[in-house]
Amino acid sequence: MLSDRSYMRSEYSRGGTTPAYVWLICAIVAMFVLELVVLSPKLGGAAILVQELSLTVEGVREWHLWALLTHSFLHSTSSPWHILFTVSGLIFAGRELEPLLGAKRFLWLYAGMVLLGGLVWTAVNWTHGTGHIGAGSAVFGLLVVLACVHPQMEMSFFLFPVQFNIRHIVYVLIAANALGLLLYEIPGTLLPLGMTPSAHLGGMLAGWIYFRYLHASHGLDRAGGLQLPAWLRRWPKWRASSAGSSPRIPSPNLRAEVDRILDKINSQGFGALTDQEKRVLDEAKDLLSRH
Repeated sequence: MLSDRSYMRSEYSRGGTTPAYVWLICAIVAMFVLELVVLSPKLGGAAILVQELSLTVEGVREWHLWALLTHSFLHSTSSPWHILFTVSGLIFAGRELEPLLGAKRFLWLYAGMVLLGGLVWTAVNWTHGTGHIGAGSAVFGLLVVLACVHPQMEMSFFLFPVQFNIRHIVYVLIAANALGLLLYEIPGTLLPLGMTPSAHLGGMLAGWIYFRYLHASHGLDRAGGLQLPAWLRRWPKWRASSAGSSPRIPSPNLRAEVDRILDKINSQGFGALTDQEKRVLDEAKDLLSRH
């Protein structure tokens, strides 16, 4: 039914289409299994693969620049919490943001957060850094974008029943990582659980830059809950219909047209829609609300 489509409800379910964030999770889990295999005592020589993909200052000095991205697919094999945090963060943020951004823009944003996080980590640890792995920079960055797009969203931590506003959580994460950067990472002291605040802050900075300078410029703020008042949104539609500038699509063809538009949103994001396509969605939504 038309009302089952993602534009008409909050859940993101597109039959036959696997979201990009799910493919990212599959790649991360597959790489984690590969790490467990190649790092076993029986295959000690194969550990060179993990070393080549990890981000190290020495590697950057030798122009192993691919590690600025590939390190995000590696996670600690000594503690399950590292990969569990990444997977849970991708599920939480990905299912909210990918329908809004589109798969391609979501992947570019993810890569940009990983890249900037890696660059910031390299700069901070240039004289004393050992190595860095994990996609924490992307997870923290996605949380920043999510807090900007849905500032009133509530979330809970795992088994804790208490709900927290996502903006407050982001503020706490920024403060905690800033303290870790100043008190531990810059002086060259190892942090508990091998945390890397500089990479996290770099990813969060990338998320803020994206929302501040790119998100609204593509018209995506309309789909993110930052909308004009209802009376002001109705006025342009009334004016357009009275002037006859937007022809009304016959009802038998409406569902097919909406399906096409929603496929376009899924592949290119909401910002790629024309004004006419947005009016078609508004018309379909109005029809559903009356039936």
